[in-house]
Amino acid sequence: MNLLDSLKERILIGDGATGTLLYSYGIDRCFEELNLTHPDGIFHIHEEYLKAGAEVIQTNTYGANYIKLNRYGLEERVKEINSEAVKIARRAAKKDAFVIGTIGGIHGARFHSELSEEIKRSFREQLYCLLFENVDGLLLETYYDLDELITVLKIARQVTNIPIITNVSMHEPGVLENGILLSEAIKRLEDLGADVVGVNCRLGPYHVLKALETVPIPEKAFLSAYPNSSLPEFRNGKLLYKSEPEYFKKFAAHFRDEGVRLMGGCCGTTPDHIRSMKEGIQGLKPIKKKKVKEQARIEIAETKKLDELTLFEKVKTKRSIIVELDTPKDLDTRKFFEGAKALKEAGIDGLTVADNSLASPRICNKTMASLVKRDIGLSSLVHVTCRDRNLIGLQSHLMGLHTLGIRDILAITGDPTKIGDFPGATSVFDVTSFDLIKLIKQCNEGVSFSGKSLKQKTNFHVATAFNPNVHNIKKSTERLEKKIQFGADYVLTQPIFSREKIIETREATKHIKAPIYIGIMPLVSSKNAEFLHNEVPGIKLTDETRKRIAIAKSPEQELRTGLDIAKELIDTAIEYFNGIYLITPFIRYELSVELAKYIQQRTKELDAKKQSQFVLS
Repeated sequence: MNLLDSLKERILIGDGATGTLLYSYGIDRCFEELNLTHPDGIFHIHEEYLKAGAEVIQTNTYGANYIKLNRYGLEERVKEINSEAVKIARRAAKKDAFVIGTIGGIHGARFHSELSEEIKRSFREQLYCLLFENVDGLLLETYYDLDELITVLKIARQVTNIPIITNVSMHEPGVLENGILLSEAIKRLEDLGADVVGVNCRLGPYHVLKALETVPIPEKAFLSAYPNSSLPEFRNGKLLYKSEPEYFKKFAAHFRDEGVRLMGGCCGTTPDHIRSMKEGIQGLKPIKKKKVKEQARIEIAETKKLDELTLFEKVKTKRSIIVELDTPKDLDTRKFFEGAKALKEAGIDGLTVADNSLASPRICNKTMASLVKRDIGLSSLVHVTCRDRNLIGLQSHLMGLHTLGIRDILAITGDPTKIGDFPGATSVFDVTSFDLIKLIKQCNEGVSFSGKSLKQKTNFHVATAFNPNVHNIKKSTERLEKKIQFGADYVLTQPIFSREKIIETREATKHIKAPIYIGIMPLVSSKNAEFLHNEVPGIKLTDETRKRIAIAKSPEQELRTGLDIAKELIDTAIEYFNGIYLITPFIRYELSVELAKYIQQRTKELDAKKQSQFVLS
């Protein structure tokens, strides 16, 4: 009798967490390598779970793919590690239990914008290794990203007819990280050919049960549940799980009442937990009907629209000027607020406030933007980097920005820490700039990063960065197109220092509907020009520009030349783009004030010229 025939007749008990046992033995290395170096140890763990009552055991292959093994220099041993894992499990199971080949999620609980071809190849390689050893089924487990699981399921279903078990993982009971309900996710997996559908990891028995109460019994597939033993506790440098095995005995019966046919354990579960599960279903037959609890959909309120237009709304229809003004590196804020006030009086549309630019700590841009809005009445485009905050911090930060009434965000990767004041600091990069854009837009739907309702929709407009100062602007433009596909509303360029590059940027982006702010940065000296050209990533000056400022005979002349160059670039930029983005050097806000007034004057002259041409025609 095969696995699916057995599930038609009765409830099957799976095993628990191999990794938890290995960790408890003091092993802190690649668990999958142990298939080669310590096969008897892995055999012993399988044996213990079988003695406890497991009828379905997993191969020790959760992370046995090219990408994860690469961390340990074992990427060339994928076939060997997976093959040995199946052989060890077969030797332990004999003919008394089913052996299923485990393929874990590669993304895990981290966010990624897409499934790369490299990841797909890695899945295929491991899949073929397990199929070659004739496993009784496949277990695709610990997938927080439903799209990743669907991709892997499709790959597997195309090449094999053996049973496939698909287990999603949730941050919140009953909902996946993209906000889709568990019941909807399970239905999609069933429709795509999964034979067993369910949940594993992250949540303990109580919350897994609450989630399954909202899931109907599948029409063609069977339900599975592999909860953690509890939430983990960090003590004396180790992760510990506290639930008692007896607790699992009660929940095993409850799982059966929700239609579960295959149940085992994930993180923290031991042979004792599996033994208790076995006892909990003793004498119970699987059910075929259940009463499903309707999952309450939390109402998500629309955010009240602000009276003022956002920068995105302004630049779509008229000339718009924004000015970058760095927050201070110390606690003396006088010049910053002087600058903000002067720029407001000069008629700019908003400040753009960097997030610790060049990886150097400054006063929090959220704080300064809030004070500028409150005390001066000027809005800000607040930069948010992927570098400094993990997912928890990013979610909290965005909720804070929304609460403060800040609606414009520039989502960027962030400069590497090694170039800043603290080169030993750690970069986080839980997400890429693509992912961050996508997650901000998810907040606009009222859904948090974990899939939980925010009970209110944010209404952020997301800007993204574009660097045209490259040899191959086509590739840079393709990257920009991808950011827009992920939800970016408008664009800020790196500072451009030639008329030709502005025209080239126009030609490269004329098919893009998202409004673009062209970056203009006045040079203050020849030294400043040489530093930007030679040392700052993403900025290149023309030889002509460097020569013009180099031949100036005094600091005053250098500064005047720098402003003249900036004005010439502005003349070209306003022919093709609505948005001008002035980057203020060294908080010398008077330079940006002069350029802002120049833009307004040139705009009036151009409008008057257009009007006269219209009248004459």
